[in-house]
Amino acid sequence: MPHTEPALTLEGLTKCYGRRVAVDHLTAAIPPGVVAGFVGPNGAGKTTTMSMLLGLVRPTSGTATVLGEPLERPDRYLGRVGALVDGPALWPALTGVQNLKVLCRLGGHDETTIPGVLDLVGLGTRGSDRFGAYSMGMKQRLGIAAALLGDPALLVLDEPTNGLDPQGMSDMRDLIRRIATQDRTVLVSSHILTELEQVCDWLLIIDDGRLVYAGQTEGFVSPTGTEVVLGPLDPGGLPPLLEVVTARGLTVRSQGDHLVVTLDGDDPRRLAADLNRAASTAGIVLAEVHVRRPSLESTYLQLLEGASR
Repeated sequence: MPHTEPALTLEGLTKCYGRRVAVDHLTAAIPPGVVAGFVGPNGAGKTTTMSMLLGLVRPTSGTATVLGEPLERPDRYLGRVGALVDGPALWPALTGVQNLKVLCRLGGHDETTIPGVLDLVGLGTRGSDRFGAYSMGMKQRLGIAAALLGDPALLVLDEPTNGLDPQGMSDMRDLIRRIATQDRTVLVSSHILTELEQVCDWLLIIDDGRLVYAGQTEGFVSPTGTEVVLGPLDPGGLPPLLEVVTARGLTVRSQGDHLVVTLDGDDPRRLAADLNRAASTAGIVLAEVHVRRPSLESTYLQLLEGASR
């Protein structure tokens, strides 16, 4: 029978610092085996929430379960959780391998797993280098390698792309994909939304400590914002092209030398092909015809704007 118990549940989870409410009655559930993106502006409460789940901060009220165990009993679940929060705190003078050996001894993990973990994070040939000589991206990857010791069922990554250059972000994205194929749940926070859009299949979005969205990424990026963009080879073909589109009763607007058709329940690729044929029949050659879908970022910004009203 497949394991369907949520990897994480939050039930009214709240954290206050004096009069300031950092996390405000979060209630949500994350299924097992997904890469869950934890999204929100800086200061929204992401790190505080992760710290509560890891037993580092005590909630003011509410509760949660982690891998089926109550938040109040971290001794029952922390052995199956790996985490990288606030960057890796490792020994600069030690090599990558030496750092992991120390952590294995402290955590009671099998040292023979170190080569495989280093290979997984892309440091298989750099384990003998000193940690202090690593680039920022390599340090982050070694931190994730440390979190993977003990083969955790849940991996928690807080802003793992912070401080990385574009290549480092790409490497981190590829690494998260590789980790996700190993039948574990990954909770990763970020405010770089385009990064999460490419790796996450589940989203938790918070703003000012409050839940804004919880569910599948596909459900968040709604197809209702999908558009078909048409661009005639000859700019003079724009007026007759507009007649072709409006004759079909479609919602359309001009954007430079293009027409943008807003979908209303139509299959976008089929509509694009139909409009291309209709334009050709009318003697209009299209230099450009493509489907433009809403991004995670654009939908997210619209959602936050609505939540702040």
